[in-house]
Amino acid sequence: MYRCLEDFRAQFQEEVEDTLKVLRAIPEASASLAVTAAHRDLRRMAWHLVESLVSLPAQLGLQVDGPATDEQGSAREPVPATLSEVCARYQRAAASLLSEVAAWRDEDLQIEDTMFGHLRWARGYSLRALEMHQAHHRGQMTVLMRQAGLRVPAFYGPVLEDWAAMAMGTPKV
Repeated sequence: MYRCLEDFRAQFQEEVEDTLKVLRAIPEASASLAVTAAHRDLRRMAWHLVESLVSLPAQLGLQVDGPATDEQGSAREPVPATLSEVCARYQRAAASLLSEVAAWRDEDLQIEDTMFGHLRWARGYSLRALEMHQAHHRGQMTVLMRQAGLRVPAFYGPVLEDWAAMAMGTPKV
């Protein structure tokens, strides 16, 4: 839970950069990869990240520049045709969120809002949950990327390919 807005701003910006690394690492030809037809493909997962930057903050009274969403947080507009457009919309929504929270004071992070119709969350917790939600889906995306033979970017530490570049040998599995 965040208690200081500056801590949120700094961490959120890092999380945005990590998400952009993943989005930019997906070739357009691989955007339709999914576990099954019943699951989101990479483009739809990426678009969900944009949607969540709008829908969760809306429950905190913030109006983030992004797709209009329904009560369940799904966009009421189609998924963009290209990952580059999704990426641009993600960047715009992330910047808009930071702009919206700029009006808050640290004390506002203690205010509780009703989330998803029945949960009471402090705003500092909601912002942290938003970040974790983004990380959760980034993880799903990197698994799909690995299964497709794509290189995944490093963000919390080196990835397999980085070990050799650091002359440290491949880690044991």
